[in-house]
Amino acid sequence: MAELIVSSELQKVLKEFFSHSRHPQLVTTYLYFLERKFNLQPVLFLQDKIIFQSIPDAVAILEKEGKLWRETEIKIGYVASSVDELTKKIYICPFSGKVFGDNTHPNPQDAIYDWVSHCKENTERVGGLRVKRFFISEDPEMIRAYAEKYKPKEPITKVVFASAINGRLFYSKEAVIEDFKNNYLKPMTLLEAQNQNKYQIEHNFMTFIEKQLADEKLASFVEACAQIPEFMPHVEKWLAEASS
Repeated sequence: MAELIVSSELQKVLKEFFSHSRHPQLVTTYLYFLERKFNLQPVLFLQDKIIFQSIPDAVAILEKEGKLWRETEIKIGYVASSVDELTKKIYICPFSGKVFGDNTHPNPQDAIYDWVSHCKENTERVGGLRVKRFFISEDPEMIRAYAEKYKPKEPITKVVFASAINGRLFYSKEAVIEDFKNNYLKPMTLLEAQNQNKYQIEHNFMTFIEKQLADEKLASFVEACAQIPEFMPHVEKWLAEASS
């Protein structure tokens, strides 16, 4: 069994942990140690009920699976749009490029429903009726593209990115990812991730946890703590609990 060494920095971390814990259990202490040693920052993606090892892992895995964004096309400059520098949210007709802003129309959502249901460029039909499909965006860059002073002289078709989670439109893939990181991930501790039973732990993260919780790894941790005089009272309690 490879010897585990608790660095001076990690000793400080454990001392602080012990100072705030009345009866620190072995596994609880060890999980806290692992979290700090490997700089683990677990996050829960509530929509899919999956716990990932970190935000970068969540982004990389979900992006590879096509669960973060999808490309779509919009028209810009086809018809006059109601957007100004105070607009925070827009409703976009994907067929004509017509836009209604949250501050430039009293009922923008009703207006976009009415517009797409009568839009001549809307050739999509369901049951013989025009589909009432439209986009919503709160991305400043997306809104800026429709502001009158930035509109192109001739209509253009632009590839943009729709969130696979909420369907909202963003000017860039990076903006979709930032929205995901800021609004759809909940930080967790390693202990919380290990103790819960409502969510799935991502496969690679689960493999890592199981490997680290092997009996020999725990025993090595206890031996390492036993070499530190200040930790001996806790080690003695752990050994007593294990033998009882």
